[in-house]
Amino acid sequence: MNRDADPDVKTVALAVTDGMLHFELSLALEVFGSPPVTVAHPWYRLVLCGPAPVQVGRFRLEPDHGLDQLRHADTVIVPGWADVDEDPPDDLVDAVRAAHDAGARIASLCTGAFVLARGGLLDGLRATTHWAHTDILAERHPLVEVDPDVLYVDNGSVLTSAGKAAAMDLCLHLVRLDHGSATANAVARRLVVPPHRDGGQAQFVTSPMPAPGNHPLADLLPWAIERLDQPLTVEDLARQARMSSRHLGRHFRQVTGTTPLQWLLSQRIRRAQELLETTDQGIDLIAETTGMGTSTTLRRHFHRTVGVPPDTYRRTFRTRGGVRSEQQGPS
Repeated sequence: MNRDADPDVKTVALAVTDGMLHFELSLALEVFGSPPVTVAHPWYRLVLCGPAPVQVGRFRLEPDHGLDQLRHADTVIVPGWADVDEDPPDDLVDAVRAAHDAGARIASLCTGAFVLARGGLLDGLRATTHWAHTDILAERHPLVEVDPDVLYVDNGSVLTSAGKAAAMDLCLHLVRLDHGSATANAVARRLVVPPHRDGGQAQFVTSPMPAPGNHPLADLLPWAIERLDQPLTVEDLARQARMSSRHLGRHFRQVTGTTPLQWLLSQRIRRAQELLETTDQGIDLIAETTGMGTSTTLRRHFHRTVGVPPDTYRRTFRTRGGVRSEQQGPS
């Protein structure tokens, strides 16, 4: 496994060992191992690294390489750790730390954060894990700024996620960083999951998360997405949903984890990303199409949310090859 063998193909290595949670491992295999048919550029080279064979839940896996080969990967994924009462094995911790020192991007899913924390990779950084274990992580590793109220945290070269569904959110976030919003959305459509939940959303809500299509906003959300070019207000949404603005805000918190206006802004930014990646429309037209009004407003919100100006974002993902038209194949 050579990180420099083909610079257009990034290597994602899953660090596997006895005691890993099979759900987080499986979703990482699905996201990084299976490109959507609409992707026009090279996908990831996915490998499993670990002592052979390893027991993951009820299954035994035969890794492709030993843990020492993690240092040759571009990205290392550390799935959830089953027993947080026990320290993760030294060989795993040492190999993940060596990969980070060699320049790899390290991402933990769920309780995989305990591996990163034990290796010192989270010292002085903000991090998260499954809400049921954040107190243990904070107590055991006091140098880590543990945030129990987010889906995932991106520190650049080190990323951590909460549990289960939030692990999927982080995997899609990595795809978005590498290949753009349109590609990440294509992956999400194939897996039938939400295309984008901001990392700062709450990972735990007092009411259970309703099933897709079985909640008070099931008709309102697609209605609003089809009208992003219009200057929608909270009152417009409440009127369409036939409820008061106060009740609308409560339902938005329960269903999306955020406010109606913040949700609208996120959808407008996501639409702008797709248009920048897949069309030649000018910034003024994109601002109008996404309901931002002016290019100045679009640039301000886009830069603050995405981290780069729209023009820079377009150049970056046009250079990487983009996504083929939807008419050329299903997602």
